[in-house]
Amino acid sequence: MKSAYELAMERLAKTDPTVGRPLTHEKKVRLGEIDAVYKGKIAEREIFLKKQMEEALSAGKFEDAEKVRVQMISERSRLEEEREDEKERVRRSD
Repeated sequence: MKSAYELAMERLAKTDPTVGRPLTHEKKVRLGEIDAVYKGKIAEREIFLKKQMEEALSAGKFEDAEKVRVQMISERSRLEEEREDEKERVRRSD
């Protein structure tokens, strides 16, 4: 008797034939490169925005600092989503 997980994986494999297929060495390398690039982009934005937040806080502009904090969260989320989209394209490519 199969578990619910095994049945779900079988259904998923029928709808998406790329599921469960092992990644080639080239794809693994490309996925690592994508991670490295986006890690750098995220760090760059955070450094820039943290500087802005520190300047706003030191000037007593707490509302501006909060806006920068929200922007930092938003940009990190956007970059992480872009990274995952790009990695998914690599995984699905033949």
